[in-house]
Amino acid sequence: MADHSTPPSAQLAQASLNDGVYGSQVLKAEFSDRVLIRSIISRTDGGSGLAGQRVRIGGWVKTGRKADKDAFAFLELNDGSCPGNLQVIVEADKADLGQLVPTGTCLSVDGVLKLPPAGTKQKVELRVEKVVHVGTVDPAKYPLPKTRFTLEFLRDFVHLRPRTNTISAVARIRNALAFATHTFFQKHGFLYVHTPIITTSDCEGAGEMFQVTTLISEAEKLEKELIKNPPPTESDLEASRLVVKEKGDIVSQLKAAKSSKQEIGDSVAELKKAKENFAKLEVRSKLKPGIPQKDGKIDYTRDFFARQAFLTVSGQLQVESFACALSSVYTFGPTFRAEHSHTSRHLAEFWMVEPELAFAELEDDMNCAEAYVRFLCQWLLDNCFDDMEFVADKFDKGCINRLKMVASTPFERITYTKAVEILVEAVKNGKVFENKVEWGIDLASEHERYLTEVIFQKPVIVYNYPKGIKAFYMRLNDDSKTVAAMDVLVPKVGELVGGSQREERYDVIQSRILEMGLPVEPYEWYLDLRRYGTVKHSGFGLGFERMILFATGIDNIRDVIPFPRYPGRADL
Repeated sequence: MADHSTPPSAQLAQASLNDGVYGSQVLKAEFSDRVLIRSIISRTDGGSGLAGQRVRIGGWVKTGRKADKDAFAFLELNDGSCPGNLQVIVEADKADLGQLVPTGTCLSVDGVLKLPPAGTKQKVELRVEKVVHVGTVDPAKYPLPKTRFTLEFLRDFVHLRPRTNTISAVARIRNALAFATHTFFQKHGFLYVHTPIITTSDCEGAGEMFQVTTLISEAEKLEKELIKNPPPTESDLEASRLVVKEKGDIVSQLKAAKSSKQEIGDSVAELKKAKENFAKLEVRSKLKPGIPQKDGKIDYTRDFFARQAFLTVSGQLQVESFACALSSVYTFGPTFRAEHSHTSRHLAEFWMVEPELAFAELEDDMNCAEAYVRFLCQWLLDNCFDDMEFVADKFDKGCINRLKMVASTPFERITYTKAVEILVEAVKNGKVFENKVEWGIDLASEHERYLTEVIFQKPVIVYNYPKGIKAFYMRLNDDSKTVAAMDVLVPKVGELVGGSQREERYDVIQSRILEMGLPVEPYEWYLDLRRYGTVKHSGFGLGFERMILFATGIDNIRDVIPFPRYPGRADL
């Protein structure tokens, strides 16, 4: 049994102390009776020091083949704990080898770790003594072939693609970056705040938002119900009115005749029932199929939230309310854009890391963003090197050196105006860009990458952008032409981080909202933060999937998120 009184960190420390010692004790996984393949083959000795140990392992067959006239089978087993596989040897008397060798088969086996013959690449292998479990696969139907396939092909099998080397490596890298994110902000005294996924505010003012409504489903339900039980006709209503009148006349007659209280009471009850029936018929007669409307527009007062609601494009505005009370906060969650884009850089659902710092100006914001990005890069080098070696081999030979460079190099900082001057000079010297370069444009990805990859050959922070291309909440500079915004640009992807000092002056931000043609009412609560105890504050957003693209060198953002959503696709 595993020693559950010993924390995992201490167990790992114990494992490293035992590295390379022949016969040292291998540690079982937490909450399981098996040993992680990582804890065997990722040791400094490749697992050879564990020879002689009896272990139970579980995993999925990557490749399998029978040998020596079907006397035994060689299996490469992977359990997702690391990119490497453990070679497993099963003799024919232990199981039906035909069931074990197909790619994708799940196995749980007991066996003894042995040193393989000299000259083989494995440092250790498992000789099986007992097959505990077999999850069989029909190789004729298994959709993932053993031959090499494209990442695009895998998007048709999002439920199975985690079994591939690439997607499992990306999953571990993504997990490491998420853990590093919380580690960085918690270490620096930030409070994690869960901001709403359903919102009534449009943070960017772009209008490309997914609407959240029950009006359509309610309308469909009503249409079906009206077909099944048609609304009452005018003659039905008239007949019901006559019943009410008759019942009313009976009550009047009984009262005039001074009938007993019992008789009058019974008649009054019947009259009441007739009136209720008429009221129900009258309500049903007014039911009409379709979306409810008022004054020629959709009546959102009849919707679930009694107003228009959307999936959030950013948690920034909401997290600001906590920054204006708790100082340093961050949110990390999914965001949504209903943009019909099919580029390799866009998703309909993606994740954002958004810290917000009270009592902080633009320079503080830039310092925080730089420290955070460098921390993430160093974290991968320290904690995910085997997976980084895999993606370096398969996708981008320079990705590890890129991480090392970013982790160890101070970022360049230039104004937007200076960045445009550099790009204009490059054009004069013969550089051709697809997008025109002039002051006032939003820098395109090709411009950003040129600055980071060619001019400075390291990350660049560009700041003080024209106000016309930035959001209403960014602080207006004294020149009244630019705002205190900043973008962190990195090689490979261009913009990785976008942030700003927020506009804390009530009159200025109110003018900016009106200037950009946004309705004031949805932002009244946001203006309250400026009305009551306003504070200078700054923040930024890091596109989490973009960070993974930058780290791995993988080209398409659809391949670095577990379940990609993009126009026409929302599988599972």
